[in-house]
Amino acid sequence: MYSATDVIWVLIAAILVFFMQAGFALCEAGLTRAKNTGNILMKNMMDFCIGTPCYWLIGFGIMFAGSGPLIGGLDPLIQGSYDFGTLPTWCYAIFQTVFCATAATIVSGSMAERTNSYR
Repeated sequence: MYSATDVIWVLIAAILVFFMQAGFALCEAGLTRAKNTGNILMKNMMDFCIGTPCYWLIGFGIMFAGSGPLIGGLDPLIQGSYDFGTLPTWCYAIFQTVFCATAATIVSGSMAERTNSYR
């Protein structure tokens, strides 16, 4: 049985982490020259738009499928059966997805204005 309180709490936390994505985008835009702002904002949006399906296809399974000591298995689109206590699988997957996308944004922010865009 799922706990409604736990589900609401985790989804609110996921929303707050998702807003961190926008905060990092604005921080990066503020630290770059004006001519690169559009590129930075698009890069941050694409981190989430490309990172989410990649995480659902490969990442979640590597993290949680299987019982290996170091790496999980392959579970495309999170079809397996998982036990996350009082949370449904998709609630936990959304929470992990926004963390994955936000982490990718933090790492890619270190590349701001350090590579050529060739436009």
